[in-house]
Amino acid sequence: MLAAFIIANTFFVFSQTNYTPSPENLHARKWFDSARFGMFIHWGAFSVPGAGEWVMNDRNIKVDDYKRLLKFFNPVDFDAQKWVSTAKNAGMQYMTLITRHHDGFSDWDTKQSDWKITNTHWGKDVVKLIAEECHKQGIKFFVYYSLLDWVREDYPHETGRTGQRAGRKGHGDYAHYLQFMKYQLTELLTNYGEIAGVWFDGYWDQTAPEGATDRSSRINWKLDEIYTLIHKLQPQCLIGNNHHLTPFPGEDFQMFERDLPGENKSGLSFQQVSNKMPLETCETMNGSWGFNIIDDNYKSVKELVQLLVKDAGLGANLLLNIGPMPNGEIQPEFTERLKAMGDWLKINGETIYGTTAGFIRPQSWGAVTEKGNKIYLHIFNPGGDKLFLKVPYKIKSVKLFLGDKPVKYQLLADSYVMLDLKNIQMDDIDTIVELDVTK
Repeated sequence: MLAAFIIANTFFVFSQTNYTPSPENLHARKWFDSARFGMFIHWGAFSVPGAGEWVMNDRNIKVDDYKRLLKFFNPVDFDAQKWVSTAKNAGMQYMTLITRHHDGFSDWDTKQSDWKITNTHWGKDVVKLIAEECHKQGIKFFVYYSLLDWVREDYPHETGRTGQRAGRKGHGDYAHYLQFMKYQLTELLTNYGEIAGVWFDGYWDQTAPEGATDRSSRINWKLDEIYTLIHKLQPQCLIGNNHHLTPFPGEDFQMFERDLPGENKSGLSFQQVSNKMPLETCETMNGSWGFNIIDDNYKSVKELVQLLVKDAGLGANLLLNIGPMPNGEIQPEFTERLKAMGDWLKINGETIYGTTAGFIRPQSWGAVTEKGNKIYLHIFNPGGDKLFLKVPYKIKSVKLFLGDKPVKYQLLADSYVMLDLKNIQMDDIDTIVELDVTK
C-alpha cells in the first residue's frame, strides 16, 4: 500500500504493508478505553437555517444558494472557554468537533478553500479557539472530518447517494479531491497542537444502504493513504470511521451511530462488534445533531445517565452530542442536562471511568461494570424485591456503593445469587450495588 506525506505542499510517497499501531497509539487507545464520556459538537454554517446539519440535502438547495449562508453565520456569542468548561463540568473527558461536515464548510482557516468560517463577518478560527481551550483545560481534542462533500465539483458526486440536487454538472475527480483532503488533514494535524483522534464520516455515500448484502464502495477511497498520513503526522492520533462496517486496517476505534454496540435499533449497525479496539456510541440529546429550532424532544437526565451506564457496561464510551445555536450559544436544554450528568458522575464516576464491560450485557433491570475485584450492579428497574443473576466469580461481600450499607444476598446453585432489595431505598435513576469478588 502506498501513502503520501505532505510537507510544505510537497508529496512524499512511502509504503505500508500492514498497520501496526505505534506504542503511542496503543497508549492512547488505553486512555480512550477508560474515558467513557465525551462531547460531540455539530456546528457550522448549516446551523443558520435551524433545520439540522442535512438541510442542504434535505431541501435540495443548490450550491450557489447555500453558500449565501457565509453572510449570515455570525456567532457573536461564541465562547470557547464556556463550551469546554461545559464539557468538563459534565464529566466529559474529550471533545469531538465538526471541522468539516457534508456541506464542505470548514470551521478553521484552511488555505484549501474559501468556503470557511474565517471568511464570515465573524472571521475567527473556531478549531484554533477550541483546540487551545481543550489543551488548557485538559480535555482531549478530536476532529470530525467528512469524506463526503455536497459542494465541491471534484468530489465523485455522480456515484454518491446524497447531494444529487446541488446543481453540480461535471464529473468528480477523486485524485484531485483526495489531494485536497490530504492538504486539509495536514493543516488540522500540524497547526492545532495534539489531535487525539480523527472521526471520519461519509464513506457510506458511495455504498449501498446499510443492511445490503454487498456494501462495497463504488470508489477506491484510498483510506490506507489517508490513515498512514495521519499516523505519520501524529502517531498517537486515533482513527475511527463511521462507515457502519467492520473496522478496516488502520482504524483504532469502532463507533456505533445511535446504537449500543451489538444492537441495531437505528438500522445502521449491522457490523460485528470488534473485540480488539475501543468502542464508542454517538447519540443526540434530542432528535437532531445540528441545531433544529423545532426539535424539543429532549431525553431526560435519567435516560441519558442510563445510556452512559449501559455503554460502560459494554466497555464503550458515550459521545453525547450538542448542536449549538448559530450565534454560538449552547441552549439551556443542553447545559442543564449536562450539569446534572456531571453532578451524578462526581458521586458515582468511580463505577464508570476506567471500568471494563460487565460479565453480562445490559439487561432489562440494569447493567454491570467491573474494575479489578469490584463488580458494580447498576440497578434501574429490578422488577421486585429480589434480583436473581448468575455471577461467575466468588462473592466476598455485597453492599451499596453509596453509604456502604450491606445488602443481604443468598448463594444459589449454578453460581446464581439472589439479592434481597426489600429494605433498600431505590434511587430513581440508578441504585448501585458493589460486589467484592475473587476472580
